[in-house]
Amino acid sequence: MAETADLSNATLDELRVALAPEIAVSAMFDGWTEAALLSAAEMADVEPAVAKLAFKDSGGISGRVSAMAMIDAWIASVDQKMEAEFADGRLDNMPIRERIRSLVQFRLDAIEGLEEALRRATAVQAMPQNVARALRQGWSSADKIWRLAGDTAADYNHYTKRAILASIYAATLAVFVEDDSEDKADTRAFLDRRIEGVMKFEKAKAQLLGKDRESFDFARFLGRLRYPQD
Repeated sequence: MAETADLSNATLDELRVALAPEIAVSAMFDGWTEAALLSAAEMADVEPAVAKLAFKDSGGISGRVSAMAMIDAWIASVDQKMEAEFADGRLDNMPIRERIRSLVQFRLDAIEGLEEALRRATAVQAMPQNVARALRQGWSSADKIWRLAGDTAADYNHYTKRAILASIYAATLAVFVEDDSEDKADTRAFLDRRIEGVMKFEKAKAQLLGKDRESFDFARFLGRLRYPQD
């Protein structure tokens, strides 16, 4: 977030995304808590009451700050950076595996140095009451990556591609957060192996499945992730 950013006229949605990167920095020390939010608000010269309003729990009754809302905003801020970075069309000239690798790697680079914030975010997401929302967060990230990569699949492939990528991304984040190798070399190698494995799987699947196999039994479940009913 730019130090000179004027958030006085920002909407609550804009405020959430603008504050999220600084909240993540504070979360390394304070966790995804009100203390982290207030620290970020002070850095951005945002009224504490307004900042808390932007991140209150979904019920809106208790007025408590929601950790998952802050994590949502952090993910959204990375989404925006990724979309802006690749808006120049450079992905069009890359093989599909390179598009996916570049997009995932950009997301990893964007949060490098914030491993402790990620570790704490993962712990929050793993709480029973947050698991469904965390799955939707992973699905959303995978969907944005595939769309930027140019995927237009509308059949069952739409769901399988996103489900597989979401699992790869989650596994890569788990390696990333513990990776102390130089330049995160272990994470890069892990990601490359997983993407290569998926490319081989997709090729084999295309050979084995006919066009009349247009649906899987779990498509309805995955559809709920794409269009969640709150």
